[in-house]
Amino acid sequence: MTAAALPASRTLVVPRTQERIVTGLFFASLFVATFEKVHWNVAGQIGINDIATILFLIAYVATERRPLPRTSAIVLGFFAAFALVYLAGFWNIDTQQGLTQFTKGMTKFVIHFAFLIAAIGYLAQRGEGFFWRALGWFTVGFVANAVYGILQLGSQLAGHSLDDLVLNPLTGGAASINIYGAIGGQNIYRVNALTGDPNHLGVMLIVPLLALTPVYLRLPRGHRLRWPLAIALVFLLLVDIATFSRSGGVGLIAGLLVLALPYRRFFRSKEFLYPLGAVVVVLLGVLYTHKHFFETFLRQRVSTQGSSTNAHFEVYSFIGQILHLHPLLGLGLNNFAVYYEFITGKSNYGAHSYWVAVVVESGLLGLAVWIVFLRYAFVRLLAARRLGRLLDRLGDPVGAQVRPLAYGMTAALVGTIVANFFYLTVQFYYFYAFLAFALALPVVFAGRTRGRPG
Repeated sequence: MTAAALPASRTLVVPRTQERIVTGLFFASLFVATFEKVHWNVAGQIGINDIATILFLIAYVATERRPLPRTSAIVLGFFAAFALVYLAGFWNIDTQQGLTQFTKGMTKFVIHFAFLIAAIGYLAQRGEGFFWRALGWFTVGFVANAVYGILQLGSQLAGHSLDDLVLNPLTGGAASINIYGAIGGQNIYRVNALTGDPNHLGVMLIVPLLALTPVYLRLPRGHRLRWPLAIALVFLLLVDIATFSRSGGVGLIAGLLVLALPYRRFFRSKEFLYPLGAVVVVLLGVLYTHKHFFETFLRQRVSTQGSSTNAHFEVYSFIGQILHLHPLLGLGLNNFAVYYEFITGKSNYGAHSYWVAVVVESGLLGLAVWIVFLRYAFVRLLAARRLGRLLDRLGDPVGAQVRPLAYGMTAALVGTIVANFFYLTVQFYYFYAFLAFALALPVVFAGRTRGRPG
């Protein structure tokens, strides 16, 4: 029997089922984008975010027949440019260990950009409602990670380990909360939740905090999401503070400066001051009950003379050495730790700066491509802000959502770039998911200016 002879109900079942599967995998990949700790030592190391992303890509390629938007095609061009630089830099690798690290780095690079290209296309093809649902799943993933972090801290203070009880039996790993040191015999715990490092979590939380704060401030009174979003932002800010990440703090301040001018009126409103006041009250209560402990700890964290601070700045001295040896193409993708093992004595020593890693591993050419790529992201966010302004002038209520989100994502991108001068999170899944939303934003809502809501 041919497909044409099948009843209409049966011909629709398979496409709808396939669509649900692809959608479920896409939402799952967004939800677990920050779950670094959930991984297994299979074929090296594979994480739950690897699995979800790869399954989504397979399902998307197998079922999608609609053409990709121009934005995806442009990102594909950037993928080719990065690939050329990385493959050319391959010839500067001269050890087996370096080759192994290069292979790992290229695998991640291909998966990340394939996801970015597909995610932009999928968001653009599914329309406005789907865009907001997907952004909701991405945000809930951050909240779930932060909830785990608070439970992790609470269990540790109670004398137990949530990682030992829940996570390690599942993954077979040895995950634990970060212990910074001790004061008066009391351990200093820094929340890392489901990420590999408290600084990772601190920098990652920049994205929802900065991207969604303008959206919250523009929600009309009585909107069903106003209180849930306010509570979520307050909670995420408290968890961000609990990471004690200086990199995350610097990035958050940089992003807020971006929002200071366009949202200065809202920063004086009760919608902003009341939640901020709640955060201040909680912090003052904690500081009052543990005054000596936090005085000593905060003095250590703001000091610029510690070994941790020196490590963040010392890596910049490596740039000159590499520019002298391999100025254009660097040492090879993912080879920072390999080259500097003889200096640090550590086989997994990170660059403590993503931009140092870019120069060291891909040279000036790699840095140039990254700068052009990020400029393109800022240009698309500028287009989204202009689109939101146009929708406001046309009296379209969606303009009050698009424009704040575009401003928030611009601030989040600036904050992430600044924070990555002192840490590395741009290389993780969550950043590419964030870029997918930022680049798809003007594409998804552009139809409204022509009277065709997505």
